[in-house]
Amino acid sequence: MSAPAWLLLAVFLAALLAQAWPLGRYIVHVMEGRSAGLRRIEGLLLKPCGVQPQQEMGWLGYALAILAFNIVGLLALYGLQRLQGLLPLNPQGLGGVSPDSSFNTAISFVANTNWQGYGGETTMSYLTQMAGLAVQNFLSAATGIAVVVALVRGFARHNAGRAGRIGNAWADLTRATLWLLLPLSCVMALVMVSQGVIQNVAPYRDVQLLEPLSFEAPKVDAAGKPVLDAQGAPLTVHQTTRTQTLAMGPVASQLAIKMLGTNGGGFFNANSAHPFENPTALSNFIQMLAIFLIPAALCFAFGRLVGDMRQGWAILAAMTLLFVAGVAAATHFEAQGNPLLTSLGVDQAASATQPGGNMEGKEARFGIAASSLFAAVTTAASCGAVNAMHDSFTPLGGMVPLLNMQLGEVVFGGVGAGLYGMLVFAVLAVFIAGLMIGRTPEYLGKKIEAYDMKMASIVILVTPLLVLLGAAVAVTADAGRAGIANPGPHGFSEVLYALTSAANNNGSAFAGLSANTPFYNVLLGLAMWFGRFAVIVPVLALAGSLAGKKRLAATAGTLPTHGPLFVGLLIGTVLLIGLLNYVPALALGPVVEHLMLWGGR
Repeated sequence: MSAPAWLLLAVFLAALLAQAWPLGRYIVHVMEGRSAGLRRIEGLLLKPCGVQPQQEMGWLGYALAILAFNIVGLLALYGLQRLQGLLPLNPQGLGGVSPDSSFNTAISFVANTNWQGYGGETTMSYLTQMAGLAVQNFLSAATGIAVVVALVRGFARHNAGRAGRIGNAWADLTRATLWLLLPLSCVMALVMVSQGVIQNVAPYRDVQLLEPLSFEAPKVDAAGKPVLDAQGAPLTVHQTTRTQTLAMGPVASQLAIKMLGTNGGGFFNANSAHPFENPTALSNFIQMLAIFLIPAALCFAFGRLVGDMRQGWAILAAMTLLFVAGVAAATHFEAQGNPLLTSLGVDQAASATQPGGNMEGKEARFGIAASSLFAAVTTAASCGAVNAMHDSFTPLGGMVPLLNMQLGEVVFGGVGAGLYGMLVFAVLAVFIAGLMIGRTPEYLGKKIEAYDMKMASIVILVTPLLVLLGAAVAVTADAGRAGIANPGPHGFSEVLYALTSAANNNGSAFAGLSANTPFYNVLLGLAMWFGRFAVIVPVLALAGSLAGKKRLAATAGTLPTHGPLFVGLLIGTVLLIGLLNYVPALALGPVVEHLMLWGGR
């Protein structure tokens, strides 16, 4: 990495730490209901629904509430897409979305994945964007926060009178939405508007081009069918256009929660590479900070809730070290450029007149350093927003975002999801340490027993099974292979990336895969649903088990879980258990492609 790239990374981490520390204190304040004024407002909202916030639930009741809440959201979003052609706030007259795309998108936004097989500005009406997609951005993020707070309570509690109780799901969802996500999103939306992000409900605008644009277009008959020549080849006609249609819409409001909630679904098809969605270098930096802000703050909230800030620092240190390694690797590989272009005499060295490296698919405004950092941030945090085309990264540069997701989205990870995933790895780490020294494993004073390990194992194994089995189905089925535009290892990497992104609830894509088909919409939709809720349920079961146990005092034989030794053990566990499942698949995709690209050197 160059000196400017290291400086950008250092400034980013410093700004993140400065904001996450006070936010962590605020999260504890609101999620534990420590404000009497806020509790009164919650009571007024929840009482008509028959909910008493102080009445806590066991893990099963909590899980059923979470599932019911998200199933209702899924059905509402599906119906909104199908009926949008009949509903208001649709100045472009966009019709209803197809059943398979509506199914995929509804699951995607409910599961905090935001996989988009469609072009946002050409498919979704303003009403669908605001009342459907943006609302689920809030609620899916609130779900992740509620689940991780419930798990942390399981570690923190040792009161026999509250044994097995992990909180009230409805109160937690309300607090996360009203007192955390909504205020932050309002502030960020205003900041984004100040940078030039648009926010309106106006019809799309036709503007005059500075210069006419000439192009060859397919010739069609009166019925709109292509006209062919005697050999069966399509005929073309020369056309000239002097106008361009610019999409309008309520972008800033959706952009704010898209980033803060680690959702990632963009209003525009180009996502954060679109100048109306990411107009300046400052907006780009703020968007990256917003992605990591709540996941980092939750680490500090975790330390406060368990009564030992060192525990939060240890988790944050493990996440940060893995993240820095990923950024350094991605930036290094992208800075090397493409050897095939070098062999043609193309100068790819950085100089005063060019950024150098592999600039294919990257914004000239951001260059290698900011694009690589954004790619590492968005895939480490299960956000899925992009400001560069990941499909155009070098083989190993593109493997870094893939690895970030395959680690289980625990390198900061999604809002809530990253921390509860890392805590499951922490449970596995102390179990491994216990095996090595012949002692019953403990974490934060709670014994880790057989039931706990079964739940942790389910959490760890669900996503690799979904990814690998889904990729196997896609590359063996005719409908799956039909979507692959690039044959060979790169095409396999596109399929592997799509299933990895879906099952780990990230949402970014290599984008060379034609995935908006009934086959992929259904396959990826199922991967997203089970990748989300087949993980949440055992996490809550683990929380209930831990909450019912007495908290033991530390002894001379207790493994310290707050120092460098544990941080190293935790990182090793993440790499060994989280990544080892994917090594054969990675060898068939990006590794082979790298050897093919660089083998002639």
